[in-house]
Amino acid sequence: MALGDNMKIKDVLGISNAKLICGDVDWEFKGFSKDTRTIRPHDTYIGIKGENFDGNLFYRDAFLRGADTCILEHLDKWEDIKDKNIILVDNTLEFVMALASLKRKSIHVPVIAITGSVGKTSTKEIVASTLEVKYKVLKTIGNENSLLGMSLRLLNYQDEDIIVLEMGMNQKGEIKKLSQIARPNKAIITNIGTSHIGNLGSRENILKAKLEILEGLDEDIIINNDNDLLNLWQKKREYSPIITFGIHNPSDYQALDVSYGIYGSKYYLNKELVSIPVIGEVFILNSLVAFIIGDMYGISHEQVKNVISKLKLERHRMEFIKKSDYTIIDDTYNASLDSIRSSLDIISYLKGRKIVVLGDVLELGLYGEEIHRNIGKLLNNYDIDTLVTVGSLSEFINIEANIKNNYHFLSNDEAIKCLKKIIKADDIILVKASHGMNFIEIVQDLIK
Repeated sequence: MALGDNMKIKDVLGISNAKLICGDVDWEFKGFSKDTRTIRPHDTYIGIKGENFDGNLFYRDAFLRGADTCILEHLDKWEDIKDKNIILVDNTLEFVMALASLKRKSIHVPVIAITGSVGKTSTKEIVASTLEVKYKVLKTIGNENSLLGMSLRLLNYQDEDIIVLEMGMNQKGEIKKLSQIARPNKAIITNIGTSHIGNLGSRENILKAKLEILEGLDEDIIINNDNDLLNLWQKKREYSPIITFGIHNPSDYQALDVSYGIYGSKYYLNKELVSIPVIGEVFILNSLVAFIIGDMYGISHEQVKNVISKLKLERHRMEFIKKSDYTIIDDTYNASLDSIRSSLDIISYLKGRKIVVLGDVLELGLYGEEIHRNIGKLLNNYDIDTLVTVGSLSEFINIEANIKNNYHFLSNDEAIKCLKKIIKADDIILVKASHGMNFIEIVQDLIK
């Protein structure tokens, strides 16, 4: 069977009952896309049926935009289509996953997989940036950490030297499938928190789900040794080799003599001074991963330091927005107990009156009230002047938080009106909630 860049239509017929409705069995696949807006000439379009739309209906648009081949679960009249390929399958997701697994067998370069409750994306970016010093890198982009997204990214492999893949999950078994498809050489687990605890039932079950990454792994696992559950797991040494990084617990790569300032963080790694242009423990941990990967793939510490010196935050992830008389910290991309703790750690080093605006953390199931109460108790460890909460679950934050000035609302509009009345010069306003709370509305209004 032809594989890799020479994979042809005839090589995939039969996968998920794939049948060629029209076209050429000797046609070679090139790029793949599930979005007609990103179709490039000669790409293959994958029709995916979602909750709100059916991608199978847009195959004609894909052809008009330059696609040569469409893979669909169903289609209407097609007899008028000329010089194009249409493959009909039982299930496009299963087909794409099987195709990606087939493609992986032809790829003979290192694959690095990254998972964890929080920090996957920032870790992926610093790992990719470090490797790009010396290599051509293929990496997952945006939210391509699902079975579909990661599989499509693998299918778009061309001639890169190293592949860096982010792996996400909502349910038990998903990381196992991702790992079995990607078969990583190295794996990184950033932490075990409470994200998706509503689906998995406990942090211990989240640990088990994340450790499914071992199913396809054939070399090192790199873990955050400061995380309590990962620390306990690695002490059992049920897998080898394990490489650890951390700040507070003795680790293979440990940041010592950590200090923070308004313009960033500093620490020592084996008596070597490292400076980071952003503050917060999460970025120190990310930089330690960069040194691990650098040492593995022949990138000097000076080169890694240069990468770290250019570190910057992504949009809506602890994004500092300076207004003439106050500072907004836009952390509206998502939220969990762990990421809220990290955000609070960062603002604790800043001078100025602190206003914290928190919304519901979603997807916690039966643990919703308990975790929101824990967030409220967590706030009591910080010097916060004003707390504003929004949402039904966030009321429990407000109940537990012993903050002098506190307000609770059920809508973003009410919170905005309140904030406009209470904000003063030199205030620092942290705005954070799960993405579904649409807290970007609050940020945009405050920017105005």
